[in-house]
Amino acid sequence: RTCDPATASDYAYVLYIIKGAKEVNTGEITDLSHIGVKAIDDYTIQFALNHPAGYFPAIAGMWVVRPVPRWTIEKYGEKWTEPENIVTNGPYLLTKWAHEDELIMEKNPDYPEADKVQIEKIHCVMIVEASTAMAMYEDGKLDSVGVPLDDMDRVKTDPVLSKELTIAPYLCTYYYGFNNSKPPMDNPLVRKAFSAAIDRQSLIDYITKGNQIPATTFACPGIFGHVPPSEGIGIGFDPEAARKYLADAGYPGGKGLPEITLMFNTSEGHRKIAQAIQQMWKEHLGVEVNLTNQEWKVYLKTLSEDAPQIFRLGWCADYPDANNWVYEVFHSTDSDNRIQWHNAEFDRVVEEAARESDPAKRLELYKRAEQILCEEEAAMAPIYFYTIVNITKPYLQRTFAPMGGEHIRDWRITK
Repeated sequence: RTCDPATASDYAYVLYIIKGAKEVNTGEITDLSHIGVKAIDDYTIQFALNHPAGYFPAIAGMWVVRPVPRWTIEKYGEKWTEPENIVTNGPYLLTKWAHEDELIMEKNPDYPEADKVQIEKIHCVMIVEASTAMAMYEDGKLDSVGVPLDDMDRVKTDPVLSKELTIAPYLCTYYYGFNNSKPPMDNPLVRKAFSAAIDRQSLIDYITKGNQIPATTFACPGIFGHVPPSEGIGIGFDPEAARKYLADAGYPGGKGLPEITLMFNTSEGHRKIAQAIQQMWKEHLGVEVNLTNQEWKVYLKTLSEDAPQIFRLGWCADYPDANNWVYEVFHSTDSDNRIQWHNAEFDRVVEEAARESDPAKRLELYKRAEQILCEEEAAMAPIYFYTIVNITKPYLQRTFAPMGGEHIRDWRITK
């Protein structure tokens, strides 16, 4: 179903490692039986791959390969996920879903380990504005929420809220993409200058304030293939080097540069970050950068059709392997390569890493890939590695999954 072009799954590309998956998804082959998946018995599935892939076990644990009830989908079509139709086998049943508003899940009495599930009902509220959710939390209407940037200082100093604050790792990277085909960002020296002029630690200390980790490479900690800072890969904050890069590119003190725009998707948090970095570029490079923002759907369309010189994006793990990061985001043939960057050596290195079965050799290849991407070419500017910043009522004992997909069955209410 993931590969069937009729369902048009956005994540079909993840399964292209399976024989026939890409051909079926792109319509080259119409017979789904050509996909290299075979049920050996009731409990065993065999996958035929296009080449050895050390990362495939991680893909096999993703939602894109989980079974779904064919009979329900065929009967109800697009409405198969509605509460009255959906078939699930987890610890909770979906009993209400008011789209764009709320959903309610209740304990599944037929779950094999139902006796270990303590919380009887989960009420999820869909709230657009983070400030609204924060107010509801403080009014006792919510039990756990993310903390907006505007409230970070207050939460950290509040005698009650500070004790309810949790900051945990999250497998995502916040970065600025450079449009490598649009002047002056088609010049790697200019890209290096703009990356070296970003004081990532100050941004975290004074703007985001969520104990994020400064990033000079793309794949974040916790991902196989992450390059630790001790390796010295990437471009760190160095104003003097930044000014030299810009001068060597032919723009001393920013003189002669065309008008440059930084675009971000509409969000107060993204705006604060953009304003801070805008000021850094002015201070350290002498460059005035214009800021603009768009709502998400319009923003994605703009990036696909006519991206500005610099734009904000983030990437979160689909599975915890660098193949999902450097290859599936920046390979020259990948649809997620919004920076319009093409580098033959980089492509060769990530292709080799994808096929390599020796973990040690894969790590070395990913190190080289990050060096090309973030340092030698500075094709994009990593900013920071995300954290989960959350406040939770003291009576709720919960976990914080670094890739999302919480196991609420393990949560406990103690009051």
